[in-house]
Amino acid sequence: MTEHDILANWTAQARKGLLELGVLNALSEEERYGYDLVKSLVAWSGLDITEGTIYPLLSRLRKQGLVETRLVESSGGPARKYYALTAEGRDVTVLMNQRFEALVAGVRAQGRKGDPA
Repeated sequence: MTEHDILANWTAQARKGLLELGVLNALSEEERYGYDLVKSLVAWSGLDITEGTIYPLLSRLRKQGLVETRLVESSGGPARKYYALTAEGRDVTVLMNQRFEALVAGVRAQGRKGDPA
């Protein structure tokens, strides 16, 4: 396995884990409809998200009680389903961000253990 293959595999696994947090963080700013979420998340380097990825994730987050939905009529087409964080979703997002920061700090600290002081 080449270095490129190893990095590509690791990136794919990391992306899967970060996508949920990215969606929750995006919804913490304001309610959004699915395609709007896709457009904003695609702007993140390396996230490679599609509509086929986002809608199942949003459905799972709704079933977990972290997001709620509402339909809004659109003059230019079909009604749009907007997603917003619930109160529990806001709380979980804060906790997930704290856990993520702790994980990053822990991983970075492991890399420094071998460094001469």
